[in-house]
This record gives sequence, structure tokens and C-alpha cells, in this order.
Amino acid sequence: MIEASNFKRGTCFSFQGEPTIVVDVQFSTPTARGGVPIAKTKLRNLKTGKLLTESIRTSEKFDEVQVEQRPCSYLYSDASSYHFMDEESYEQFEFTSEQLGESAGYLKDGLEGIRAMVIDGSIAGITLPQTVDLQVTETDPAIKGATAKAQMKTAKLETGITVQVPPYLNNGEMIRVDTRDGHFVERVK
Repeated sequence: MIEASNFKRGTCFSFQGEPTIVVDVQFSTPTARGGVPIAKTKLRNLKTGKLLTESIRTSEKFDEVQVEQRPCSYLYSDASSYHFMDEESYEQFEFTSEQLGESAGYLKDGLEGIRAMVIDGSIAGITLPQTVDLQVTETDPAIKGATAKAQMKTAKLETGITVQVPPYLNNGEMIRVDTRDGHFVERVK
């Protein structure tokens, strides 16, 4: 059993009889006397890929789902799906962009460190490496002299996602992005 107060990104548990993973969680305590702390969560159903937003009391307990992690490779994407290969069995499998959610924006050819999440013998999802290296394709030029405080600007990356980056970055540079929350980590040489 896992208590909702122990939720963090990537926690797998059984919610309403379905295997579910925590995509995002924030804890809050109501200001009323006797208010019970609440976990405001974004959950992804691992069978259907649907995203749910739920407020759960932190004292609630759920059954943990046993998840096996196996190495896999991203092969390619077509108009409707993203295709992967299990590196142990060499079986190919696919997910739609709805099933992958935000993870689809970090997939590129040659990405290493992807893991397939296997529940009860079937592949239910993927886990990305903690960081990925992506190329900046579009960003505004740096504003000279505007250094009064830390500033960020928007940059579009090779996979189509946008992230906030420091003003010194230019088009064509490689950057490292955290896949958990999409923030800029560092410039890659």
C-alpha cells in the first residue's frame, strides 16, 4: 500500500481498479481548521493513456502496481504513432501521442536510456531518461545590456516543444533539457 502523501512523479499505483502513474503532484493544506492536506495530482491511466486531474486526501492509501522496467529503443514516428522496440525480446510496440502525452516532445532518433514499463506481461508505457539533448531551432536574439536580473527567453527545439532558455543561447546550439518538468539544464558542447 502506498499513501497519497508519498506520491511523486512516476509513482505507479492502482486508481479506480486501473494501473495509473503520477504525472504531476502538488500538496496543499486547506486554511480551515481541521482541514486535511490534499494532493492535487495529474494522473495518466496506463491502459487507456487518458489524463486525469484528481484531488486526493494525503491519508488515502492505494495498492502499488508492480512495474518491470526493460530497456527499449525509439525507432520512428508516423502520422499516428510512435514506434519502439524492446531491446530484450526485440518485439516492436507503438503508442499514440495521446498515450505518451508530454513525453512525445522529447523523443528523437538515437535517444538512449528509454525504459518500457511492463505491467502484468504487457507494455503499458515508457519512462524517459532524466535529461535529453536537443537542438535549438528558433529563438530570439539576445538583448544586449539587459542583465539587471536573470532573464529567460522562449526557444523552439528540434522536436517541436518550447522551453525557457537563458538569453545567451542562439539558433543551432545543443541544450540539455530535464524531461520531468521541461526546464533548461545546460548548454551541451
